[in-house]
Formats: sequence, structure tokens, C-alpha cells
Amino acid sequence: MAHNVMLFAAGFGTRMKALTQTCPKPMIPVAGRPLIDHTLELAQALRPDRIVANLHYLPQVLEAHLTPRDVLLSPELPQVLDTGGGLRHALPLLGTAPVFTANTDVIWKGANPFQVALDAWDPAQMDALLVCIPISRCRGRKGAGDFSRDHAGRLRRGGDLVYGGVQILKTEGLQDIEEEVFSLNILWNDMAQKDRLFAVEYPGHWCDVGHPEGIAIAEELIADDVV
Repeated sequence: MAHNVMLFAAGFGTRMKALTQTCPKPMIPVAGRPLIDHTLELAQALRPDRIVANLHYLPQVLEAHLTPRDVLLSPELPQVLDTGGGLRHALPLLGTAPVFTANTDVIWKGANPFQVALDAWDPAQMDALLVCIPISRCRGRKGAGDFSRDHAGRLRRGGDLVYGGVQILKTEGLQDIEEEVFSLNILWNDMAQKDRLFAVEYPGHWCDVGHPEGIAIAEELIADDVV
């Protein structure tokens, strides 16, 4: 069974500077096609019942691109709701079962990260499973890693693992958060305290395309023979 998928596509893309003045970040061309299509294709390969994308900045551009591709839309108005608020807002479209969420400003090189997560998912012990990459296999990454994991795969803050932007997540805990605008980090912190936040290591390479220099780095990775 493939879980439904939430694509995060509502952000302003401020790190992209002039590139996003008239184009939402997910629509910036990378290797000849919109950045979001690289992630969308990976999600579609699992044949989920539904793929949902949240919209806020320049929504009409994304709407025109995604609707013909059978992506359901979750507009966020008047304000953007961040990852946690945005996911909770989209739950009527996604349903109550665990969902995939995916950032749309990255490039994966190797195995399908959605399948990597699905193969390792154990709902009996996990409330979230994040696909993480050792920083040595990351390109375009600025700064340190995000997490480390113990022998069982449980996550803790700090370390050389980078969250790649794809996860499987149980969403029940979103209802307990009072804020309207909030990051999924709040939910992760609660799961970590209960020893139910886990990671699976991605076996390939990964690139952050959240900044202008990342475009050329990503295109080089796509063309590269690395595995």
C-alpha cells in the first residue's frame, strides 16, 4: 500500500532571490523541467491514491502546472501556514492514515526515496520515519547536519545526518498543536521525546536546490555517474 503524498510548494523561495520574483520556486527549471516535477515523478511511481500540494506564493502558476497532472491543491490564504500548519490544513484531502510529505526543492540521485521509506516503515514502533542522508553524500548543503540516530534508528538532534525532505508521518498529533502557523519540528520533538521518531539512511546522493547556486550543482549531480 502506498500512502497519500503531501508536496510542500507554498513557500516564497526567498533564498532564490531574483529567480522567484515572477516564478514560484517549485517551477524553476532544473535539467530542463520544473524542479517540482523531479519529486512529483518519484511520488507518482508509488501510485498513491492522492497527491496533494499546498499553494500560497504565485499559486496560479503552480495550479496551471499541477492540475493536469492529477495533483489536488490545498491553497493557504491569507497567510502561509508553514509545514505543520500546511499539512494539517490539507488533511481533509489526505485522509487520516499516515502520509508521505515531501519538500520540492531537492534532487535525489539513486533509489526512490519514497520506496526507501516505505520499505523501512514500521508503524508499530514509529510515528515518523525520515529519509536522511550522511552529509558526505549531500551536495549544495550549507551548514551542518540535522540529526544523529542510535543503533535502533531513533533520531536525536545534532549530528551528520541531513533530513532529505521525504518522510512517512502519522498526523494525529497535529490536532494537539494550538498554533495555526507552525513547523513540523514541533511534532517531531514530541515524537522524539516518546522515542518514536526514526530515520532510514538514503543509499544515494542528494542536492539542496533552495539557493541559486544549487541549480548548477543539481544539474551536475543529475548528469553524474555516481550511485
